[in-house]
Amino acid sequence: MLRKIRILLASLMYIGITLLFLDFTGTLHTWLSWMAKVQFLPALMALNVTVIAVLLLLTLVFGRIYCSVVCPLGVLQDVFGWLGKKSKKNRYTYSKEKTWLRCLFLALMVISVVIGLGSIVQLLAPYSAYGRIATMVLQPLWMMGNNVLGYLAERADSYAFYTVDVWMRSLPVFILAIATLALLVVLAWRNGRTYCNTVCPVGYVLSFFARFSWLKIRFDEAKCKNCSMCSKNCKAACIDYKTHTVDYSRCVVCGDCIDSCMFGALSYSGNKQTSFSSARRSFLLSSALVSTAALAQKKEKVMDGGLAELEDKVAPQRQTQVTPPGSLSFEHFSKRCTGCQLCVSECPNGVLRPSNDIFNMMLPVMSYERGFCRPECTRCGEVCPAGAITAVDKPAKSSIQIGHAVFIQKNCVAVTDGVECGNCARHCPAGAIEMVALNEDDDETPWVPAVNEEACIGCGACEYVCPARPFSAIMVEGHEVHKKI
Repeated sequence: MLRKIRILLASLMYIGITLLFLDFTGTLHTWLSWMAKVQFLPALMALNVTVIAVLLLLTLVFGRIYCSVVCPLGVLQDVFGWLGKKSKKNRYTYSKEKTWLRCLFLALMVISVVIGLGSIVQLLAPYSAYGRIATMVLQPLWMMGNNVLGYLAERADSYAFYTVDVWMRSLPVFILAIATLALLVVLAWRNGRTYCNTVCPVGYVLSFFARFSWLKIRFDEAKCKNCSMCSKNCKAACIDYKTHTVDYSRCVVCGDCIDSCMFGALSYSGNKQTSFSSARRSFLLSSALVSTAALAQKKEKVMDGGLAELEDKVAPQRQTQVTPPGSLSFEHFSKRCTGCQLCVSECPNGVLRPSNDIFNMMLPVMSYERGFCRPECTRCGEVCPAGAITAVDKPAKSSIQIGHAVFIQKNCVAVTDGVECGNCARHCPAGAIEMVALNEDDDETPWVPAVNEEACIGCGACEYVCPARPFSAIMVEGHEVHKKI
């Protein structure tokens, strides 16, 4: 019963949080965003004391159920491990804890957080690793499947589905996601929870509390026949059947050992005087997870009319990267962001994508080749679970200056081709651009944009609609610290 309850709850959590990453319509985050907010590291970065307290309390009562029920990367490893067991049963063996290695990764994580080295934090964090895989690998496949349905619906004169652009947001991060997925497949297929109990810093933090959990996997030595089936089916390699001991710091309370014991020598219970029925344990576990959830809940296409083939735009080299409204400053954003890529997958305008900078790899930044940051869109702040992007309302967003536009004369079609344009001025939602004569003493000279930096909010509408190719004649430079205008 314990194993069945765990599989049911883990399946619901995993499917929900995966759909949160896959959804490109922006409709699911209203109901599912709490699943991201109950992840340990995002809650810690957001200083969500209530969620952290509840997760630690759950660990003190039930053991490391966070790792086997709540964490999507842990559940994904269970799937790969289950497939590995299908090819070879009873494949696991007991091994001693690699304490020095776990301490090393935890120390590396803590130091990286303190000094603001976001790339290391995002590389080691389990939720961020899964977000990378979901956004870079799974979402494009999901969108391709949607496009097939959209193609069929179009020919059936139906509007049930519509096609969307599938594009490479960041090649380095895509390669990193594939490498992470491959590593997890190999480790989980061969040895079960090796990543969780050797590399994962979150798992190591929770292991300190799991040692003192009230409910644990316990041996009844009188019933045990030393058949070793519990050790051979323990994905955490934490059961030593010879000494009848369980390393509770690594046990993720999956229930596989109880299910495999033919003599009833293992049970999930409190001390010898107190035990709970499976039904009551299931009720307590379900209630706790629901309570945690309740606490945490607190593209346009460029059309050319078929007359000409438009050259794709190339992202300009910005002196300062542009970060989303609500991120307050580049320093605040880089220190709080866990690199889970949820804002990237949820951005409806194609503006957010992972940075390729080696020191800020996986940090979402803004670029305007495929769209601009619409003043009425506040989705990134709504879905961010770590507090790196604070939620702002629509009126407030229009007054946040995340950067300012810069005119590049050599790229402007009015100068290079001698044609009238003015796209940037016409489409600026802040009214920060006006067209002026290139030479104020000669009315025959081309009219070019002049930017009022005090009024510009850095939304990128001008850069997006600029017809110059491959580089826009007007681009947005980010601000280290956001301003209000």
